[in-house]
Amino acid sequence: MLLVNFKTYKEATGAKAIALAKLCEKIAKESKVIIIPIVQVVDLDRVKKSVSIPVYVQHIDPIPYGQGTGSILPEAVKETGASGTLLNHAEKQISMSILQKSITRAKEVGLKTVVCINNYEMAEQVANLHPDYIAIEPPELIGGNISVSTAKPEVITKTIKRAKGIPVLCGAGVKTNVDIKKALQYGAKGILLASGITKAEDPEKALRSLVKGFL
Repeated sequence: MLLVNFKTYKEATGAKAIALAKLCEKIAKESKVIIIPIVQVVDLDRVKKSVSIPVYVQHIDPIPYGQGTGSILPEAVKETGASGTLLNHAEKQISMSILQKSITRAKEVGLKTVVCINNYEMAEQVANLHPDYIAIEPPELIGGNISVSTAKPEVITKTIKRAKGIPVLCGAGVKTNVDIKKALQYGAKGILLASGITKAEDPEKALRSLVKGFL
């Protein structure tokens, strides 16, 4: 599986988010690779109405209905069409106690959870919270041109050993299908990336090239 984090890039916001999600859907259907856009909450409704593939949101808050002004209600994103959520990304880190509550709330409403960690030492602790996926992203490689599977492959294998059977995704610096092939060879079950697609000069060409890493 390939998860594409739209972040808040201009190239992946509003009407451009719809276009990029449609591209993800097109390539997913052609390649039979699972490709999941991870969008801003404000774009969820319009994106979900435009595609039939699963769409995740970039964050939820562990709140119930009621007094939560400015928070992201799990029930709201589920009702709007989200299939899952990213949690604890390096750009939106939360405490372990909040993470536990967020995973619980996500499960209650039927959202899949992808929990980001920035070092393999966190894997066992996060695995005990029973997310659906753990995504390892060394922060020093995020947005760079050297992938984790090339620069620090041991981070992938050590995370897998500590993940207690939770499927491990990896990201940070992934730009080519060779990066993906290496990550899968080390045991990763999928890839989480952003700028490799969203900031590419030709996103379709980049995405078509990347999915070859799964084939």
